Amino acid sequence: MYAILDIETTGGKYNEEGITEIAIYRFDGHKVVDQFISLLNPEKAIQPFVVNLTGINNDMLRNAPKFYEVAKRIVEITEDCILVAHNAKFDYRILRTEFRRLGYEFERKSLCTVELSKKLIPGMPSYSLGKLVKSLGIPLSERHRAAGDAQATIKLFKMLLNKDVEKDILKEHIRKEPKRSLDTKLVYLLEELPAETGVYYFHDENGEIIYVGKSRNIKKRVNQHFTNENSKSREMQRKVASVSYELTGNELIALLKENQEIKTIKPRYNRALKRDVFSHALYQFKDENGYLNLKVSRASQKKGNITTFGSLRSAKNALAKWVEEYQLCERLAGLHNGSGNCFGYTIKSCHGACVEEESPEEYNERVNLLINKYSYENQNMLLVGKGREVDEKSALLIEDGVFKGVGYFNLNHQINNMDIIRSIINPMDNNRDAQHIIQSFLRKKHQFKIIQLSIHE
Repeated sequence: MYAILDIETTGGKYNEEGITEIAIYRFDGHKVVDQFISLLNPEKAIQPFVVNLTGINNDMLRNAPKFYEVAKRIVEITEDCILVAHNAKFDYRILRTEFRRLGYEFERKSLCTVELSKKLIPGMPSYSLGKLVKSLGIPLSERHRAAGDAQATIKLFKMLLNKDVEKDILKEHIRKEPKRSLDTKLVYLLEELPAETGVYYFHDENGEIIYVGKSRNIKKRVNQHFTNENSKSREMQRKVASVSYELTGNELIALLKENQEIKTIKPRYNRALKRDVFSHALYQFKDENGYLNLKVSRASQKKGNITTFGSLRSAKNALAKWVEEYQLCERLAGLHNGSGNCFGYTIKSCHGACVEEESPEEYNERVNLLINKYSYENQNMLLVGKGREVDEKSALLIEDGVFKGVGYFNLNHQINNMDIIRSIINPMDNNRDAQHIIQSFLRKKHQFKIIQLSIHE
């Protein structure tokens, strides 16, 4: 659990500042579960430059509560939490100073989003909260007010959790969790999980990831792990100390993240992905008469393909459907052997390419429509789909036919700026399995909006 914090002060000499406003959001890594926001009477004057900066003046605070009146609430909402703030040293120091004045030692672990941003999003022009979130396309209202800054910090922290591919933030959090007996532990872990789409991680007591999976219902799938009686499941049940998860909003991103995480982390209880998740591919070639031919065969790393399939049967079924949809020749599509006209020509669904009645130019135009739809080679596009929350969308970026990664955004204007698009995208490997996952997903009925991008850089 995290406590996302922002404090506004009077300004003045070091360790003599007073708090004028505080906002704390208790955050479980996915959503806010509690919050405390209040103006405070610092019992001292606010520096004029601070009044100009925040808009908070002495008159506004005359009837506000004093720190000792809200101290208990601050202790309660931050209990068992890691404090998270932008420039955490400042906010944590101010809080501890106020508590010391009351004779109480306030101690919490802390994380600084400035330091995390420098590590996980290097090369930004500025790491001040206002300029950083603007560069990342994160909305920020009421700058230099506690609630507005803290809400922007939550969105920034969620982005940082996503970009933390080594899971260092998560591991440190898990090491601090209390240990429980096996049965109690499994019930407790299950209670904390959502019945939503995403990727889940089993951690041992040191926080190390020992298994990665994905599901459209994380809670249901993990329950199956915990109730399975086979030897591997029983061993995992004994070893697992914590289950973390990342909601993805849709199955495509869950599949891609699972593929990436297993290849990167190599968890001990995941089978090593020694072979590709697909077996066959669709290829094209031009015959001596200038007609584009299609052919399904075993997938090869040496040849570029149009799209890939998990089996020969799924490849043949897809190709048969496309032949009908695009009015192609069954023989030139490799569905029928032999010479002469195909059966489709007999029933007038083929326009006669097999007997050269249709010109190569006309026929190839329809074949290219198929190729362009199901192959994203050389294309620049953004796949926009369902996000993790109601006001959020997911984005999958492909540049020059290369899968770059996925990210999330809240405002439509963010996807009109390539710099912002690249900053919100968490890079992922463009391996053959990722390409297959995207291609096979695009062949199915899906709810992604495909935006063709113009890239001039």
